[in-house]
Amino acid sequence: MGFVFNGTTSKSMGVLTKMTTENRVPDLNNYTIEIAGKNGLFDLGSTLSERIINISCLIPPKKTDAALLAAKDAVVDWLNPDRDVCALILDTEPERVYYARLQAGVAFSKVARHSSEFDLTFFCPDPFGYAIDDEVFEITKEGADTVTRKLGNTSSDPVYLLRGTIDSSSSSHITITTNNSELKIAGAGLTAAEIFVVDTDKMTAYVTDSDGNILRNGLPYIEELNFPTLAVGDNSVIVECGNATFTSLTIQAKSRWR
Repeated sequence: MGFVFNGTTSKSMGVLTKMTTENRVPDLNNYTIEIAGKNGLFDLGSTLSERIINISCLIPPKKTDAALLAAKDAVVDWLNPDRDVCALILDTEPERVYYARLQAGVAFSKVARHSSEFDLTFFCPDPFGYAIDDEVFEITKEGADTVTRKLGNTSSDPVYLLRGTIDSSSSSHITITTNNSELKIAGAGLTAAEIFVVDTDKMTAYVTDSDGNILRNGLPYIEELNFPTLAVGDNSVIVECGNATFTSLTIQAKSRWR
């Protein structure tokens, strides 16, 4: 087993790896209330906490102590947590990517002459694994449509990219309804050369030019701050216009696994 971290493979670093424990279900945050006179706790449900990925590593024997030290230095630089979270891809899960950084320091233990082993604990504040080749859906007409997610095993927070024209009057709007969750964009002053972006994961919206440069905040133009999710399988998407022109809607699924 190997892995890729921040675009560099463990193999290219000359490191042998193994994973003896898989945390398939991330840690949970349980929410409860203690009620006087009642046995047990009142359950308010749970949410996923961070994901921890543990990998054991070995630097095979080198010819000299200096060569081993150079290999250790290269590993330390590669895993530098100052870079914040980076893409982590496991050879056992080649279709998905996690975003991780080191949770703890790295201690090297001598196992043979000019050889060392060490354990890595990766901390993923976002517990989900995301599709590397993500699903993207394109809608080019008003009315009802169905988008079908085939990747992942849990709901996702998509990114919407809306193209069209919406003038600055409150009566000019385009409404996107996903699985009965309505997202109404009104009075945005959107031109044909601009893109209205809604990032449901970050719960934000903004307008960009065709090159992706952010021009202005889009949140003031959303009537109600609904940020719909996409389920695995079929999803209903309805596009409706009022005194506006719809050109296209691109939906980046952000498909993911728990």
